[in-house]
Amino acid sequence: MANAVKDAIKAGKAVVNGWLAIPSGFSAEVMAQVGFDSLTVDLQHGVQDYLSMVACFQGMAAAGNGITPMVRVPWNEPGIIGKVLDAGAYGVICPMVNTVEEAKALVYSCRYPPEGGRSNGPIRVGMYGDGGPYQQSANKEILVIPMIETRQAVANLSAILDVPGIDGIYVGPSDLGFSYGMVPKLDRDEPEIMAIYDTMLRETKKRGQFAGIHNGTGAYAKKMVDLGFKLVTVANDSGLMMMGAKAQIAAIR
Repeated sequence: MANAVKDAIKAGKAVVNGWLAIPSGFSAEVMAQVGFDSLTVDLQHGVQDYLSMVACFQGMAAAGNGITPMVRVPWNEPGIIGKVLDAGAYGVICPMVNTVEEAKALVYSCRYPPEGGRSNGPIRVGMYGDGGPYQQSANKEILVIPMIETRQAVANLSAILDVPGIDGIYVGPSDLGFSYGMVPKLDRDEPEIMAIYDTMLRETKKRGQFAGIHNGTGAYAKKMVDLGFKLVTVANDSGLMMMGAKAQIAAIR
């Protein structure tokens, strides 16, 4: 169960990630065919639930190109983290991780013993109760990615990154700016925020970890890749659909 995203980042490549807010296996299948390296089902702010997430995973698999399924969980809670992993997520992006204790709890929920406390029952990714290849490789292959999106998380960044089992971080620019008293938006250019990005890139690189970020446009995402971000997301499926429809309507009008 090699994780293609993990392998690509380890090889120094940037990963282009899609974001699924629409609860539809069909739209996930469409998104899986356009060139993304991975697709993340958004259980926090997307219109998704557990069953629609499974349908999205099935849609990705139907595309037949080995795209990597990931999930943004709604919160740092072991029950839902275990369920999304059992369903087939190869990476967990967790919002609002602000402290070392919260980072340790995230790792604990994502890892099987002895590295964590994840319960054995990979109902979709392996036979229930069977000590097979999935259980043997899951701790090594599953990506554990806390979101850094508050002033408190920035203050604790080094300590969070030092938690064993953290593979990288994911920036939520809207909440990050919001916590510093700025307008919530994705593609930021404030010097204070850009300095924070530089710190994130420096601190992750020296530990052999990576930094990911959510973006509003492909052009801005390319700038972030050039800065050193190794996982970039562009908008989400509903946003891309709206942008595409508006562009075609504008061409007609």
